[in-house]
Amino acid sequence: MTSPIKIHLADDHQVLIDGLSNLLKTVSNFEVVGSSLDGTTVYHDVLADEADILILDISMPKKDGIETLKEFNEKQAGCKVIILSSYDDLKIIKEVMKLGAKGYLTKNCAGENIIEAVEAVYQGQEYFSDAIREKIFNTFKDNPKLNQNAVIENPILSPREIEIIILIALEYSGKEISEKLFISSHTVETHRKNIMKKLNIKSTIGLVKYALKNNLINP
Repeated sequence: MTSPIKIHLADDHQVLIDGLSNLLKTVSNFEVVGSSLDGTTVYHDVLADEADILILDISMPKKDGIETLKEFNEKQAGCKVIILSSYDDLKIIKEVMKLGAKGYLTKNCAGENIIEAVEAVYQGQEYFSDAIREKIFNTFKDNPKLNQNAVIENPILSPREIEIIILIALEYSGKEISEKLFISSHTVETHRKNIMKKLNIKSTIGLVKYALKNNLINP
């Protein structure tokens, strides 16, 4: 039997915790192992619960989510963090991703995306709600080569990997991609290698050809 994904919820509103907990419990392999209402207790609560995933509100009392995330990052805790926030400010998103958060959801869409986010992050992917992803995408969509109407359905590739392909094809460097997508250069390189392996492509030129063939960019 597969071990359940253990989830800890941290938010200063018990009503939101209860709502998310009830939703997450509808998934058979999810287990909500605990919750925190105060930012000062989150780190120790998560360790005590041996949680795999922490869903963390930024606006926690006494110690906010960013400070809590710094603590997890500095102590190299193994728990993966999904930020839950009322804000969609790119500066905040960039800061928390640099501090090691693996996902970012706004509270107004948490009910729609939380299950998908937990599954993706647990499997080692990053997850952004559609509104956040669009906001990030808008930071580079003024490139004249970008096909604004590009749609690709490929069960092999994740939305993040498609974004990486587009940016590589648009001649962004690894450093520029990391800054645009709020991820580390190491993560960019890992994505690039995984993409090339999945598509059996041997070079950057091959990725550009793939982007052109699938109408991700304009000639």
